[in-house]
Amino acid sequence: MYSSESLSIKQWAEEDRPREKLIIKGKASLSEAELIAILIGSGTPKISAVDLAKTILAATGNDLNELAKLSLADLKKFNGIGEAKAIAIISALELGRRRKETEVVKKPKVSSSSDAYHYLKPHLMDLDHEQFWVLYLNRANQIIKPEMISAGGVSGTVVDAKLVFKKALEVLASGVILAHNHPSGNLQPSNQDVQLTKKIKAAGQTLDIPVLDHIIFTDDGYFSFTDESMM
Repeated sequence: MYSSESLSIKQWAEEDRPREKLIIKGKASLSEAELIAILIGSGTPKISAVDLAKTILAATGNDLNELAKLSLADLKKFNGIGEAKAIAIISALELGRRRKETEVVKKPKVSSSSDAYHYLKPHLMDLDHEQFWVLYLNRANQIIKPEMISAGGVSGTVVDAKLVFKKALEVLASGVILAHNHPSGNLQPSNQDVQLTKKIKAAGQTLDIPVLDHIIFTDDGYFSFTDESMM
């Protein structure tokens, strides 16, 4: 069995304990030993989870690639590492390996109303009822995510501006594009469309999340509030 000296985490300042440190300072502030300590959860009566993690790392030359090569049986040789903790470590390292193999998908960028319209086509094409969508964008005008905010009847749908910006704050959006379809095929905005756009735009200005456009979608074309100088 491998062994190490004791150091109780309970004696540390709260911001230096791995879980608390992650919450207060963020994941990047944690050392590799602290991250592993979170995985294993607890040490033994004689050794803290962090010191146990340090022992494991030291045995592999502080090389995560070497650590990833250890088998379940290898990890269980460390005093304080049972099957469940060994499985947690192996699973986390395997996720890291798979992430490296996963190709980074480039987020689509919206540079014009036409880009927004064509991006929304798969979502809004051929619908017989109205849906209201929002494209949440980062500072580079790349789409973080599309989100349907509401769905209604043939002639309208209710939209809550609070929901629009609740989600914008959740994904840290730097801008939004509004969109809804007109199943009738009429491209012209209604008075309700105009008033809603003004209301959501004003809310965005308060939150410093600009509303860049409002697209009225039909299967045969679209109307852009920005292109028509109505924003």
